[in-house]
Amino acid sequence: MQTIAELAVGAVAAIQFLIAGIELFLWKNERVYTRLKSLNLSEDEAKKIAPIVANAGLYNAFIGAGLVWGLRSSECETSLKLFFLACVATAGIFGAATLSKNTLFLQTLPALVAGGLTWIAITT
Repeated sequence: MQTIAELAVGAVAAIQFLIAGIELFLWKNERVYTRLKSLNLSEDEAKKIAPIVANAGLYNAFIGAGLVWGLRSSECETSLKLFFLACVATAGIFGAATLSKNTLFLQTLPALVAGGLTWIAITT
């Protein structure tokens, strides 16, 4: 069970790094910013908010790094993993409320599954 939980945490970390890469480096690509249909951004508007999006991307990278830290740490690893998974789940809920419902499936659901598997692994 421990291995499955760690694979799930690693998958959530990978998702965070993927989001970070998109927000940091690919945001100005029209195919990227137009995916947030609720914002209906023009090219000029997308360029104006690019620094804000990049800042959010940096935070996603920090969360991904925290999850990797939890996977590699020999002390407090479970606490680290559960803390950063809670951060991902919370970010997903906030993103669903403010940007797109898809973040529930992209961030929140995987984080909750990984958190549940991590919890089961430590209690069995």
